[in-house]
Amino acid sequence: MKLFGFFHLRSIGGQIAALVVASIIALHLILTASFLISRPDRAEPPPDGAHHLADAALLLGGAASEERPRLLADIARAFPKLDLEVRAPGTTTVVEDTEGQHLRGIRRHLGHGYRVMTLPPEAGEHKVAVELPDGTVIAGRVDPGPRPPRFWGGPWMMTLLFALISVTMLGLWAAHALARPLSSFARAAEGFSLDGTAEPLPERGPEEIRSVARALNRMHERIAGLMADRTRMLAAISHDLRTPITRLRLRAEFIEDETHRKRMLIDLDQMRAMLESVLSLLRNDRKMEAVTLVDIASTLQLIADQFADMGHTVHYDGPAQATAAARPDDLHRGITNLVENAVRFGAEVTIRLDVAGTRLTIDVEDDGPGISDARKQEMLEPFVRGDDARNMDDTTGFGLGLSIARAIAIAHGGELSLHDRQPNGLIVRMQLPVWQPNRLAA
Repeated sequence: MKLFGFFHLRSIGGQIAALVVASIIALHLILTASFLISRPDRAEPPPDGAHHLADAALLLGGAASEERPRLLADIARAFPKLDLEVRAPGTTTVVEDTEGQHLRGIRRHLGHGYRVMTLPPEAGEHKVAVELPDGTVIAGRVDPGPRPPRFWGGPWMMTLLFALISVTMLGLWAAHALARPLSSFARAAEGFSLDGTAEPLPERGPEEIRSVARALNRMHERIAGLMADRTRMLAAISHDLRTPITRLRLRAEFIEDETHRKRMLIDLDQMRAMLESVLSLLRNDRKMEAVTLVDIASTLQLIADQFADMGHTVHYDGPAQATAAARPDDLHRGITNLVENAVRFGAEVTIRLDVAGTRLTIDVEDDGPGISDARKQEMLEPFVRGDDARNMDDTTGFGLGLSIARAIAIAHGGELSLHDRQPNGLIVRMQLPVWQPNRLAA
């Protein structure tokens, strides 16, 4: 890694460092501009009346007592609006609840040794009294000036609020810019498919994010290529095996022993059925059928009627209509596999449909012996059969029905699980989303 590679703006670390530096600079610029505009360190000049009163107090405080009458007369002639007067000590009524800008200016101008007081308003006029160091009190008319700004309207509070809002907006924007590629990764993982309809991950954002996006896109291409190769290989195997199986059936017809001929034909039929089942499990379903709106209730009722026509006791229990986004043929094949397993082990089967919110639940219930809790998860794996027979006949399966149904449920964005039925039997539950916007759009 380069010495200053961390500060490279195309990397996540560089962008975070740039965000921190930009936030600090913006905050300092805002505070500096507010300081230069408001200048709280600069002493505000008092109003004219307050300035004149402070000067008169300093002049009288420094003069001898015999000179004060002449000075008072001179000040009164020079500043008639000040209405300066001398009051005897102890005769002045003070208002204690005022602390205006004019009082602060007078106190700063006079310094220690002088006491500044506010007098009650007289005929709408505001007067301020100043007690000289020797106890003499002079009073004059002073304009109180503008009212001080409120706490929320002060320059510092407005500056801090503006800085807080600016830095917060900058942080939210940066967090969104950094998290957006990660959110696209999550959406791509949820919509991962091998049918070619999924869009590749956009290669944008910081350098690390773009590298991950490129790696995931290459991985998707490699997986799709491997699945395509597997499908072509299985298709070739299926084509090559069908021909010798057909020849063996023709040769079996010439066997004179009726018992041996029937057994061989049964074995050949089982071989063909097993081959078709394996191909059904491993083939690339998504290229063969698109997602569309399906009336799930009608599909389940049709499956129940088909098995009833074959002599099985299969009932449908659910609403008369329930629409969802699905692949109709795949869903039909998956539910058919579940019902085939159920009628193989039970005498009576019920297909239940329940729609709640954004998910629908399909339960296939039978009254057979059920499956122990220790084997429920194992039964969902390929080539695991529910019976313990080592020889296959017409009543046994290949252990692929549940696996195919589970693969179909997962391809629809759902899940398949096994549950106990009371008092006996098994419930195979397939849960599917009602809507699949991404898949339906594809």
